[in-house]
Amino acid sequence: MSRPIRTLLFSTLFPSSARPTHGVFVETRLRELLKSGQVETQVVAPVPWFPSRNRRFGDWARMASTPAFESRDGVHVHHPRYFLPPKIGMTVAPLTLALGARATIARLINEGFDFDLIDAHYYYPDGVAAALLARWFKKPFVVTARGTDLNLIPDYPLPRRMIQWTAAQADGSIGVCKALMDVLRDLGADGKRLHVMRNGVDLQRFAPQDQAESRAVLGLPLQGRIVLSVGHLVERKGHHLAIEALDDLPDVTLVIVGDGEERARLRALANDKGLAGRVVFAGARPNTELARWYSAADALILASSREGWANVLLESMACGTPVVATRIWGTPEVVASPEAGELLERRDAKAIAAGVTRLFARCPDRHAVRRYAEGFAWGPTTDAQVALFAIIRGAAPD
Repeated sequence: MSRPIRTLLFSTLFPSSARPTHGVFVETRLRELLKSGQVETQVVAPVPWFPSRNRRFGDWARMASTPAFESRDGVHVHHPRYFLPPKIGMTVAPLTLALGARATIARLINEGFDFDLIDAHYYYPDGVAAALLARWFKKPFVVTARGTDLNLIPDYPLPRRMIQWTAAQADGSIGVCKALMDVLRDLGADGKRLHVMRNGVDLQRFAPQDQAESRAVLGLPLQGRIVLSVGHLVERKGHHLAIEALDDLPDVTLVIVGDGEERARLRALANDKGLAGRVVFAGARPNTELARWYSAADALILASSREGWANVLLESMACGTPVVATRIWGTPEVVASPEAGELLERRDAKAIAAGVTRLFARCPDRHAVRRYAEGFAWGPTTDAQVALFAIIRGAAPD
């Protein structure tokens, strides 16, 4: 039997003890891949350098507090620093990111972890940096696109050219939905090296729990409808639209799970509209606790303006809770059956309220919702990754 494939996972999107929910979707896919027993991995997850750990600097302080090395569920994770200057950071980030990681990767090779390929996540700047590192260390590489990296960043001319160059150099490009690979093909990438490998859902972690018990444990109303909105508190997630939709959803309570820069504005919006008693701000919750929140709700609202493949949709459905989501990018590939929920043609409060009303009127069976989610197990994606990595390793020069 041949030895396992050795990969170096390279991405700024990877959790740490200082930022445990940051990029959890990348860690989840890796965790499922490692269950195959056919891959060995170490992670290099660079963090921007920042001089202070004072909590008043928020996320920058958490970055500064990130350890240089840690082990997460037995996986070695390295966090070298890289320079991200203000104003010009977006343009120079691929180079500074690659330079910041170079010494760490060289040390790993010298210590015996001579990996077969680089498995990079997020096309810009991470994928471009991975292309540079692959050239320096003479290794093949693949890049996984996840959303904004291809549905927004190519609007900028220089990053667009760097993405096109990276796609031409890569041994494979992976998209979590077909829509992202269509974008890369339109940018001139070779269709033979484009692969769709959708995110799956952990069907053990996300499983239905008793709704009444979940509400009691979480201190939520035992009577009436509850809708859930999960994600960072930023404008593009549309939590403000979910709040505004309550005007047309009497007797519905909205629970918002997440934290971020919009927290104060969202609280003020709920207060100004006289809805404070019907909006619960639960704060950020660990991924391991979310099944209880999904199970407590009657529906999940995802009012995002952009998403590659929204994991919260599958997580909710795996807990038996249907969804109401804007029809963007990979979302129609996730919500592709009536039992899954409702897709919205417009991104506004009226459309959200109408979608929730339609969903409640037909009330999909929660067992049917769960069965639908079971079609998104991780197995096919893991098998596809292993097959691609094996081909790339076999084609790499000695």
